[in-house]
Amino acid sequence: MIYKKVIKPILFKKDPEKVHDMVIKIGSLMGKCKLTKIGLSAILNYKHSFLTQTVDGIRYRNPIGLAAGFDKNADLTQILPSVGFGFEEIGSVTALPCKGNPKPRLWRLPKHKSLVVHYGLKNIGSEAIAKKLQGKIFSFPLGISIAKTNCKETVDVKIAILDYYKSFITLEPFADYITINISCPNAFGGQPFTSSKLLDQLLTKLDSIKSNKPRYIKMSPDLSKQQVDALISVSEKHNIQGFIISNLLKNREKSGITPEELSKVGAGGLSGKPLEKYSNEIISYVYRKTKGKFTIIGCGGIFNAKDVYYKIKSGASLVQLITGMIYEGPTLIKNINKELVKLLQKDGFTNISEAVGIDHQKSGEICRKLLN
Repeated sequence: MIYKKVIKPILFKKDPEKVHDMVIKIGSLMGKCKLTKIGLSAILNYKHSFLTQTVDGIRYRNPIGLAAGFDKNADLTQILPSVGFGFEEIGSVTALPCKGNPKPRLWRLPKHKSLVVHYGLKNIGSEAIAKKLQGKIFSFPLGISIAKTNCKETVDVKIAILDYYKSFITLEPFADYITINISCPNAFGGQPFTSSKLLDQLLTKLDSIKSNKPRYIKMSPDLSKQQVDALISVSEKHNIQGFIISNLLKNREKSGITPEELSKVGAGGLSGKPLEKYSNEIISYVYRKTKGKFTIIGCGGIFNAKDVYYKIKSGASLVQLITGMIYEGPTLIKNINKELVKLLQKDGFTNISEAVGIDHQKSGEICRKLLN
């Protein structure tokens, strides 16, 4: 309540990137103080056996993670567990340091509960991130998202593949899972690896890295069903355990936001509520298409427990968010987890894993009854 009535109005008057940088600095400092972490945990953490689950061999205390794009340089790994998150994904990290796109590159659309993001993969590079993570202990699962460096050189597919490869081998020792981000809408050269042929080449190279840690591909919400089918088909041939669905929405015509409103912001992908419909559609489609073979991590438009529960019942085992936290405040994670337990109890479940894809299972049962 204090955040939405007092803190948020002040922050929303300031440049969003400056606010983001300030939050990162404060969070990093807080993560170094044991007493601060204990105090925050007492206020913001909520634990319940209904929320714990093991996904691809990794134990999660709750299904809510911080999506890649917020903690770009792994500054918040020590404080986020105290805020209530069940896991986080840092990055996206590229092989070489990247300054990102020219400023301004971040805008708010409060009316639509959305952000326009055009960072362009700003990060300090895989080697610097590895040094930062060296020797640290993490109290929750840590995912690392890797992408190709945002520069002219990586337009060459062979160089781009080596770029991913370098990031993977550099960062794999510190990750619980690796996300292969092929869907950044703001990088030079576009999204070449949404092509099934080029994705096959990339995954063939990454297959040569021996590791038993889960690997996920981050999908674009702009893909057609045919493109999703092709991506699934390629993934089935390689060492891929699942998908993160989805990245930012690039196609502004699908956003439901008027051209006049969008003319007031710069280029970039859309987060938050304009993305939710397309994220949910692809989650449902992939789960149904693959019969739950792949792990799905749902991302896009999460502002409350019902948003999470819809993704879970559609086929997601875990979820990630950023924009919801910016609009609703740090208590959002605790509020979601508490409400999730109530929703699970209402439906007769004793663990969140029982609800994964349940909407499709119910549809199948209805169809079988009708046929019989």
